Amino acid sequence: MEFTSLDTDRLSLRPFALSDIPDLVPLIGAREVAATTLRIPHPYTEADARGYISSSHESFSSGEEVRLAIVMRESNSLCGGVGLRIAIEYRRAELGYWIGVPYWGQGIATEASRALVNYGFETLKLHRIFASLVSSNVASAEVLKKIGMQREGCQREHNQKWGEFLDIELYGMLASDIPKRPLR
Repeated sequence: MEFTSLDTDRLSLRPFALSDIPDLVPLIGAREVAATTLRIPHPYTEADARGYISSSHESFSSGEEVRLAIVMRESNSLCGGVGLRIAIEYRRAELGYWIGVPYWGQGIATEASRALVNYGFETLKLHRIFASLVSSNVASAEVLKKIGMQREGCQREHNQKWGEFLDIELYGMLASDIPKRPLR
């Protein structure tokens, strides 16, 4: 399966490339970014980036995951990443995203997530898409609400990061929860 890109008004969502590494490492490597996510390590190295990009291509080919770079269309600047971890046998996927600190507060996560959720429901024919977040990540909870997800619960002290047990909020939506709308 070949994936080119998804375009929105401001963004292009495309596969990561090795040429992204010089921009990727400082953006995803910021402690503030790692602190708001469950799976991004800190510090984040060039070797981490190479492994991430390589595994992104492998997991897409196997149908397990879609991990895309979020690029500002006008400037062609990498500003984040968005992805779906797919369980095709259950027709569901977990949405995840990160945005580089210089791009926070600009609606990029909402725009990118909405486009990928639409892709998941319309192209991949998923039945359910869900997301989890650290309960202190209020901005991410707002993104999920804006794209139509509903809070489904809290897993108390479910994950440990940097020596602290964290509550994890769960959000989800069904294909039937969203009206059909174009990607752009």
